[in-house]
Amino acid sequence: MADLPVSPLAPKGGFPELPAISGVRFSAIEAGVKYAGRTDVMLAELAAGTTVAGTFTKSKTRAAPVLDCQAKLGGSSEGPAAFLVNSGNANAFTGIAGVEAVQAVTGAISDALAIDEARIFTASTGVIGEPLPAERITGVVAGLKDGLASDRIEDAARAIMTTDTFPKGSGRVVEIDGAPVKITGFAKGSGMIAPDMATMLVYIFTDAKIAFDDLQPLVSGLCKGTFNCITVDSDTSTSDTLLVAATGASGVEVAGKARFAAALFEVMDDLAKQVVRDGEGATKFVTISVTGAADNEDAHRTAMSVANSPLVKTAIAGEDANWGRVVMAVGKSGAEADRDRLSIRFGDVQVALNGQVADGYDEAAATAHMKGDEVSVGVDLGIGDGSATVYTCDLTAQYIAINADYRS
Repeated sequence: MADLPVSPLAPKGGFPELPAISGVRFSAIEAGVKYAGRTDVMLAELAAGTTVAGTFTKSKTRAAPVLDCQAKLGGSSEGPAAFLVNSGNANAFTGIAGVEAVQAVTGAISDALAIDEARIFTASTGVIGEPLPAERITGVVAGLKDGLASDRIEDAARAIMTTDTFPKGSGRVVEIDGAPVKITGFAKGSGMIAPDMATMLVYIFTDAKIAFDDLQPLVSGLCKGTFNCITVDSDTSTSDTLLVAATGASGVEVAGKARFAAALFEVMDDLAKQVVRDGEGATKFVTISVTGAADNEDAHRTAMSVANSPLVKTAIAGEDANWGRVVMAVGKSGAEADRDRLSIRFGDVQVALNGQVADGYDEAAATAHMKGDEVSVGVDLGIGDGSATVYTCDLTAQYIAINADYRS
């Protein structure tokens, strides 16, 4: 696939300068997994004692690397660890050959870096249903080892891109008990985005000290308000993986520390929104806020129904303030709703109120809002106290073009 122009919604200034994490080194290399002339494999080497937590896709057709990671999560935190990720091939729907490919890759990393295979977590992203040429990855392990450095996080982020138009990074430094704790991470994701766990491929690193039994519930909980609140096209990947590695190098214990949880949330939220901003063919970043629902679950269900509606998304792409499409999406969501209590806003413009067009509705003002890069849709169900906010993008002809050409 030809290189795509950078999304107009991409953060200004390019890849951010991120805090280096003690106990983590990165490497990236060209293995020719699918494409020539681009890096397509990244390695992250993690110091002994690193705690690893994560969340994964709930797809019933999960890829072999996902199943392998799930089986390893929660194991011993002794000894060093590693993440190995390739782009160009998802190693999904590949049967026993997929399992053998994972074993070949983890075995090669184990031999080269003297890391227990039970502490090596892999992921693959790209085309589904094609056998992973594991020999191309194992053949560059020596080069990956030689290239390890603490400052190569951007190289690692670029190596896992597929239809992404920019690498996505985020970081924070937070003071805990008078000492600095660093968090940094990167993600890939552009299409096939409707998470049911975390989303896409996301790797976050911190020098905080925290046990698995404390880190895992924290990560799972924060996913609910970040990666599980975004959607590009309503399709859930076979390969979605989020891993968080805590090296403990700062010596600062963060279990139960609200400031650490808040900083980790900020990194995850930032990365999640960057994925939406890089949605395939996206020209508008869209916030869907639902209030007045019977409960928060109903609010989330309603918001995702609006966010995933092709009719809503194409209307936004066309800068058409067609609020009837929002009414439709609310009605089909399955959440409790009452037509005569429903109210809708586009930005600050009250479009509908209590089941009908609002008195004095100004369509020109609503249309003006739709012409911006940032569009917000507010829905009040008028039933209870439930609320939710999700993020999506518009649906353009470029999305069709990208996916019609995906395997070429």
